[in-house]
Amino acid sequence: MKVLYSDQPPYEYDYEYNETESTRPKSCFLVGPSPRSAEVPSWRPQALEILAATNYNGTVLVPEPSNGGRFPAYDNQITWEYQGLNKCDAIVAWVPRCMKTMLALTTNVEFGYWLAKAPEKLYYGRPDGAPHTAYLDWMYQKKKKKAPINNL
Repeated sequence: MKVLYSDQPPYEYDYEYNETESTRPKSCFLVGPSPRSAEVPSWRPQALEILAATNYNGTVLVPEPSNGGRFPAYDNQITWEYQGLNKCDAIVAWVPRCMKTMLALTTNVEFGYWLAKAPEKLYYGRPDGAPHTAYLDWMYQKKKKKAPINNL
């Protein structure tokens, strides 16, 4: 598994990473709220552990800085995200929806956009009891014909 963070060069199809396949390597983008302070832990390290445990052998795009420090300039960050979302094979949207620390407002936009544009790429989950996710659940079930993942 290769991990690419938002303070690193944008995702390109890295053919050297998986030379045995005739198609480009697998890739997934971890969409969801990012911590805005050092006191709030990111959910993405746990997601990376889960992917590693399942022997995921693609590139994982993580829209956070590699060192957990400051995010790149806003325009650089959203350009990196836009390019990665458009090039990846799968979008994994996790919506923990903590109303004090992780609202996931941008995630709402990304979720709706990708559910409409490329539903086959979108995978959605949230913790049991996550507040204000009923509409996301309903839309996902309506479009994808399956329930969201309930635990990370």
